Amino acid sequence: MTLPTNLKHVASEAEFSKILSENENVMICCGRMGPMCVPVYAAMEELQEEYPHVEFRDMAFDNPDAHVIRDLPECRGFMGLPFTVYFKNGKVVKATSSIQSKEQISAILDQEFNHK
Repeated sequence: MTLPTNLKHVASEAEFSKILSENENVMICCGRMGPMCVPVYAAMEELQEEYPHVEFRDMAFDNPDAHVIRDLPECRGFMGLPFTVYFKNGKVVKATSSIQSKEQISAILDQEFNHK
């Protein structure tokens, strides 16, 4: 189960673990193709080129393996999709829910992943 975006996808729990172990900086947006999610994917697609040191991925919220995002303590109180989680060295450093602008995402990337 993958989303029709131009991002690389996370399709399984095993793939999720592999991505986190092989990349220092990872941003995963877990959602659907809804009105709050699509703008986040579009911003991520644009930001990929500006942040080559960050691995940008999407994950289908309804995929059973998406529990790796849905069940994170940092996402416990989230009410709106998408759940966007930022990982540094395999640990959650920031998590947001609902729509985010490109500027909001850039600010988090700069803060958490030290834009070079």
